[in-house]
Amino acid sequence: MEESGLAAEITELFEGIGLKPPAEQEGTLIAVSPIDGSKLASFRRATPAMADEAIKRAQTAFLEWRETPAPRRGELIRQYGDLVRDNKEPLSRILSIDCGKSLAEARGEIQEVIDICEYAVGLSRQLFGLQIACERPGHRMAEAWHPVGVFAQISAFNFPAAVWSWGTMVALVCGNAAIWKPSEKAPLTALACGGLLDQVINRFEDAPANLSQVMLGDGAIGRVLADDRRIAVISATGSTTMGRDVAGRVAARLGRSILELGGNNAAIVTPNADMDLAIEGCVFGAAGTAGQRCTTMRRLIVHEDIHDEFLDRMRQGYGQLRVGSPLDESAHVGPLIDQAAFEGMQAALDAAREQGGQIWGGERVLEDAFPGAFYARPAIAAMPGQTPIVLTETFAPILYVMKYRDLEEAIALNNAAPQGLSSSIFSTDMRETELFLSHAGSDCGIANVNIGTSGAEIGGAFGGEKDTGGGRASGSDTWKNYMRRSTNTINYSSQLNLAQGLKFGASAA
Repeated sequence: MEESGLAAEITELFEGIGLKPPAEQEGTLIAVSPIDGSKLASFRRATPAMADEAIKRAQTAFLEWRETPAPRRGELIRQYGDLVRDNKEPLSRILSIDCGKSLAEARGEIQEVIDICEYAVGLSRQLFGLQIACERPGHRMAEAWHPVGVFAQISAFNFPAAVWSWGTMVALVCGNAAIWKPSEKAPLTALACGGLLDQVINRFEDAPANLSQVMLGDGAIGRVLADDRRIAVISATGSTTMGRDVAGRVAARLGRSILELGGNNAAIVTPNADMDLAIEGCVFGAAGTAGQRCTTMRRLIVHEDIHDEFLDRMRQGYGQLRVGSPLDESAHVGPLIDQAAFEGMQAALDAAREQGGQIWGGERVLEDAFPGAFYARPAIAAMPGQTPIVLTETFAPILYVMKYRDLEEAIALNNAAPQGLSSSIFSTDMRETELFLSHAGSDCGIANVNIGTSGAEIGGAFGGEKDTGGGRASGSDTWKNYMRRSTNTINYSSQLNLAQGLKFGASAA
């Protein structure tokens, strides 16, 4: 595997933000850029014994950090957010080189880190409980929220910074210590984001050493974290297969997990849709990030009266997409993460053909310019119905298009997927949109109107149902996932008044 100019640029970028260049390290974990398939750096792969030591250090840090007042913890996150803002452009380039995301989307992801820091700073003064009506005279009942312990984050390659920040910034504000096991396919973003956080921690008077740690390793490290009782909360983002393994291990020790897994997301287009808006939303939703978002639009359910026209316009929209290097500002679609992703895409398209689909696109492109990388033209598959391959999530830019007759049928098709992450409807009819959002509508954790399935904001609880795992990683009141609840009853009277009118001992006579 050859090195390219990208490795030199990574060195310069790390030095520019005050971090040790990763290319100087040696080891068995190789960072490869999806842009051209070149080697960027190599690292020592963490072992289970190293993970055990990291957990010990995190536990020590937690015992000290939990004593720091929450607003003061928020000040650390504020300083980190400012540092990320100051280094937004170099971090965006590192992320783009690391995981193949376009510069525009990389900048958006780093902005999301900044936004979640602002969100967490606000939370630092709002970690409040409730005063609860008490049935006993002379008593008061309330609830309090306390730091829970060590938090572990397992993140995927496609959002190597945002997913980590969702959990870790909130976990730190809640008084916990944090360990991050990033995807081995995108380690450089973790070293950059984690390294900048270390800079803030090291100069912050109240922050203990090892408050946040990054561990580069494979699935074995994730299993150690999932199995260890010292990990109070673990958040895992990735495939449903991975999530089932993590969930089983954590459940075996009666631990707490937050799972954000696969999404076979659908959009419904009704005859009452704003067609121009729908086309734009569907093209970006399906082709953005080369189809490698958990919220990517993978199924398109179009009313039979407008199906043919809409499909033709979608093909025209796809024809205007430019596939190219993510560092090229004019490119719309970058590379797939690796060869396995491309092969998975081709296998899915072959299955779609066998199941009666008509395919446009999907072929490999730019092979001569980037022989070590895997660029593919986004594909549209017009399907005769919701066949088995349509209900199988493939992490690639494939959009399956189907017809429907009435809205109840379309909603049933939407809900038939094993996953339940995101969904959307394009319609200007209030009755259609309200039905879609109702208890009889979409069964997904995210249900949108007149926008695509992707593009969630940090203020809303993000996550989904069924095979998506049921977790909510950030937004809304999800901070409660990172704390423990204590219900307190205080007797300020001189009588032992029992609940439910119970009489005991001498008082029962």
